[in-house]
Amino acid sequence: MTNLKNDLILRVLKGEKTERVPVWMMRQAGRFLPEYRVLREKYGFFERCQTPELATEITLQPIDRLGVDAAILFSDILVVPQAMGMEVQLVESKGPLLPAPIQSAADLSRVSVPDVHDRLHYVFDAIRLIKKELNGRVPLIGFAGSPWTLLCYMVQGKGSKTFDEAKAFCYQQPETAHRLLQMITDTTIAYLRAQIEAGADLLQVFDSWGGLLNEQDFEQLSLQYMRQIVTALGDRVPVILFAKGAWFALAEMKATGAAGLGIDWCVSAQKARSFAGDDIVLQGNFDPAWLLAPTPVIKAKTKEMLQAFGGHHHIANLGHGILPHVPVDHARAFVDTVKECTV
Repeated sequence: MTNLKNDLILRVLKGEKTERVPVWMMRQAGRFLPEYRVLREKYGFFERCQTPELATEITLQPIDRLGVDAAILFSDILVVPQAMGMEVQLVESKGPLLPAPIQSAADLSRVSVPDVHDRLHYVFDAIRLIKKELNGRVPLIGFAGSPWTLLCYMVQGKGSKTFDEAKAFCYQQPETAHRLLQMITDTTIAYLRAQIEAGADLLQVFDSWGGLLNEQDFEQLSLQYMRQIVTALGDRVPVILFAKGAWFALAEMKATGAAGLGIDWCVSAQKARSFAGDDIVLQGNFDPAWLLAPTPVIKAKTKEMLQAFGGHHHIANLGHGILPHVPVDHARAFVDTVKECTV
């Protein structure tokens, strides 16, 4: 494995004290960068994901442009349902569409736990190429969606603010829902294990819709499956769990053995610490919309965030993905401010 020239994020996740807080941004490989938009005009979304050279180019763009402390693989959480046998379309500016959603136990015959090396080889090829091109500059983050979040799309068939059909499926057909969640979990563990083998230095599990569940349902439908993932992989590389809106479960997520927990901007650093304790890395939690403010305000707000975390067990990040219309120099102001600050 190439020696890393910048291993800040890995040292923080090991609990070491570092010279400064590391910084990266969710969705940094993508739509707010003009050089990404050029590729978007030429190639379809899944073509970009499935062509290792394109995925590599897109993954590296923010490293060159912003100087962040980690690269995150350019891919999509929905490659997993795709590999399991579902049709997934990604319509630019409209979001995902799964035209034949799962609605009953009979529909489970249409999906399977695949051989990830067969169905998702292009992801591992991309990781190997990215690692080669990075040449140790920064670590590479691999990722997957949480089983609950993937079930939401597989059952609802499209994006939603409430995912009420997905919830109804779980409440009306619990046995079928748990069978599907376990199939997604088994696929995800194999998928992430292969990402590690290809060279991913750390992993993040995105539970985008965990915050739609109450505490009991979060444990039943989301956390118990993420716990399996951390148990299977967490001794190999650090795993960060990011469950948007589920800050109420920070203590329970910490108990999985995850190395870090992502938080959104709707919970303060102080409150998150009171739930999670002082001995776990928290990642976040700058509101992406603040990147639309004038740059002096972005700098002031970034410093405010850093002071709230006190430089202690912290990875600076946004509380969700970067918005597509953020000016590049505004994103750069956020990154630079973090890098200039010693808290």
